[in-house]
Amino acid sequence: MASSITVEYCGEWYRVDPGDELVIGRDADLSIDADNQFLHRRFLTVVQVESMWWLVNIGSRLSATVTDADGTMQAWLAPEARIPLVFPETRVVFTAGPTTYDLAIHAESAQFQPIPSEDQPAGDSTVGAVPLTLSQKLLILALAEPMLLREGTGMSAVPTSAQAAERLGWPRTKFNRKLDNVCDKLDRMGVRGLRGGPGKLASNRRARLVEHAVFSRLVTAEDLPLLDSSAQENDDD
Repeated sequence: MASSITVEYCGEWYRVDPGDELVIGRDADLSIDADNQFLHRRFLTVVQVESMWWLVNIGSRLSATVTDADGTMQAWLAPEARIPLVFPETRVVFTAGPTTYDLAIHAESAQFQPIPSEDQPAGDSTVGAVPLTLSQKLLILALAEPMLLREGTGMSAVPTSAQAAERLGWPRTKFNRKLDNVCDKLDRMGVRGLRGGPGKLASNRRARLVEHAVFSRLVTAEDLPLLDSSAQENDDD
């Protein structure tokens, strides 16, 4: 029989025993931000199928980003998709309207233990595969700053393009051009959710960029001083 699993959100812990199910959403077992009408009433569910725990997207519009604790694995959980919860800790992040949420799922008996390479810390292989100019990194930091400043699970607002441009002291046109460059670069590398098109809101693209950058450790809290430094950004895109 599978062991229990626990979901952590905003300092609260929700235990799910074998045979039980935990539904996550605006009006669910784990109620997240009941005032946010962009969030599904029932969005995600943690459920046991035979001896395996699964995270299932039962929503119709929103997707979630799922990673292990070290950011070495990242998956895109679209509506009707599901993913097994095999790591000791699984991080889940998603955006509804202007707000980004993240939670952690802890397994008592994980079926997979990631083993970082001895010659590099976990996450370096992902970061190293995405060369960024300083200006591109500053742009991502300006968007990801609220999430990076907040420790643990919870919610944070994704800055608008105008707010992020003001934080950097850039004209709006420069910010938008560099945002296009960063999203195009990551899209070519297979990161989903960054390409524009009909029905693709700019806010969704910014939020998806933050989700990927934070949970793949493309940027970390240790990088935030760059935003306040006097160094000139590199404009070589």
